[in-house]
Parts: sequence; C-alpha cells; structure tokens
Amino acid sequence: QDNRISIWSAGDLGNAGLNGEYHGEPNLLCDIQHNGDVMDMQFLDQERIVVASSTGTVTIFRHHRNNQTLSADHRWEKAHYHVDQDTACGGAACTGVVCNNPEIVTVGEDGRINLFRADQKDAVRTIDNADSSTLHAVTFLRTTEILTVNSIGQLKIWDLRQQRNEPSQIFSLAGDRVPLHCVDRHPNQQHIVATGGQDGMLSIWDIRQGTMPVSLLNAHEAEMWEVHFHPSDPDHLFTCSEDGSLWHWDTSTNVSEKPSFLHQGGRSTAYLSHSTINQSVVSAWLSSDPTKDRMEITNLIPNQTLSVNSLDVLGPCLVYGTDAEAIYVNRQLFA
Repeated sequence: QDNRISIWSAGDLGNAGLNGEYHGEPNLLCDIQHNGDVMDMQFLDQERIVVASSTGTVTIFRHHRNNQTLSADHRWEKAHYHVDQDTACGGAACTGVVCNNPEIVTVGEDGRINLFRADQKDAVRTIDNADSSTLHAVTFLRTTEILTVNSIGQLKIWDLRQQRNEPSQIFSLAGDRVPLHCVDRHPNQQHIVATGGQDGMLSIWDIRQGTMPVSLLNAHEAEMWEVHFHPSDPDHLFTCSEDGSLWHWDTSTNVSEKPSFLHQGGRSTAYLSHSTINQSVVSAWLSSDPTKDRMEITNLIPNQTLSVNSLDVLGPCLVYGTDAEAIYVNRQLFA
C-alpha cells in the first residue's frame, strides 16, 4: 500500500568476504513516497531516476547527493490511461521505461508509446494505438529506434523519425501467442535481441532476417521477468523468473579449447571464411543450437523459492530483487 523509492549504499568492495558477501550493513541513504506500484525505473543520468507507476504516471526523481534527499523533479500525470486522461480512475499502468538522456520512452497496459524529453513539459511524441494489447517492455535499438514486446508474443521495431504510427517491423513467436515480458539487445551487435516471456523460454532473434526467433531455449519453469546481456561482456546473459531462479548463460566457454575449429595449422583464423567466424566466434547466440558444445548455464540462486522480479548487471556486480522483499548484491560474478 505504501510504496517508496529508496537509494541505498551497498558499501565498498574492501569489506567483501571470501565468497563476495558484503559484511557491512547496507545503508539507506534516502527515500521518498511513490504513488502506485513501481513498475520499472531507470537512471536518466547521475542524479535523476525515471520511475513508471501502476497509476500511469511517470516521474523523474532527483537525488541530491549533498544532503542525501530525493525530490520529485518532474511528473507526467497519467502518461498512460485507458479511457481518457481526466477521469479519476482512468490511469493505465506504465509497464516499462527506457532512457537515453535527454529522451525517455514509456510503454503501458494501454498499448501506448510516449516519447518524452527530460526538459519538456509535454510529450514530444505519442503513438496512441501502438498496440491493441499490453506493451510489457521497451528498449532502445538505436538512438532513433525502439523495440517493444507485447502480451501476444510480438516483438516490434518502431522508428521514431517516422511520423506514421506503425511499427517498421513485426516479429512474432510461432504458434501460441505467449506473452513476452522482457527484451534486451546485444550491446555490440545490435541485430541480436533476446526476449523472455510467460512460458519461461529464452528467445534469441536476429532482426536482420526472418520474422521468427533464431533459437528458442528452454529456461525457466514460470514467467521470465527480466533478461540482460552483460553490458561489457555480452557473451554472458542473465535471466530471472517467477520460479525463483536466476540463470547465468555463458557462451564464452570452450571456444578457446576447440583446436579443430579455430587453430588449424596453428593460425587462429586462417582457414575460416568470414561467415563462419561471424557465426561461431563473434556470436554463439545466433547458432541454431547455442547450447550445443558452447554454453554453460548456472543457476545463481539454487535454493530460492520466491519470485526473482528484477535484475541488473554491471562489471563484476549483479543486483536482483525478490518477493522476499530483499535485494541481493553479488559482487564476484566472474570469480
């Protein structure tokens, strides 16, 4: 009932024990009340955080480091709504937000896409009927293009330079229209996209070809809530689920240990055509069966039973939040 946005200091690495567990107490620096459930949030810059609410409102909070307080910097009331913006109960949940300072894109249960600028009062652009179903998540593909996933198993690309309110491409899961809940794109190879959905499957897409996923990987036993490529080491991917598991997918393994494949005649790539190198070395994600020979999957929390709702990863650090009302920090991902 009473929701808050909180900023914590998780201490420094100097205090970590042998297994990377942090011995000092995490420290609550400041918090502020938030109307509605927090559906998603992302830093816009060092000081500002954009927060999506179940009431349909999108708020930018500012973190004042000098006196450790949070304040509401700007608010777009009912950026998402079902009937009209003015009715008291008309808000529709804003399900996802993504930032590329100063631009902010939001999606919601109303199938609407909004493009905001941090310094502007009104939306720069709104695509009212972008989708007839709920949009669950959004991410940038390039600075002018975004990717959305919806509740009928579709992945769509939108070009924000185009004035027409139609996606430039639509991809979809074959057969059952399984809702997709999360999406992330490969940081270096922007044509590679990962999504996860209601059935716990991990789908890898190559948006240069076809309209269906390149591979479908059996993952979790319940909804997948979040998928993230490691930002600086994208051979590693992380997914978390309602089933209480958090998986680390590692495609970097074994490539160096395959002499037949890489080191013929002692020269690393002399006999491989460009396409083979691309397919095999640059991205195991696009092979027709990435799990074969060259993927290791580890459940990072084997005994967890409650849902793992969100995760983020940076450098050697993984942070995730669960239904146990706890936030966990793992500082030794690759140890």
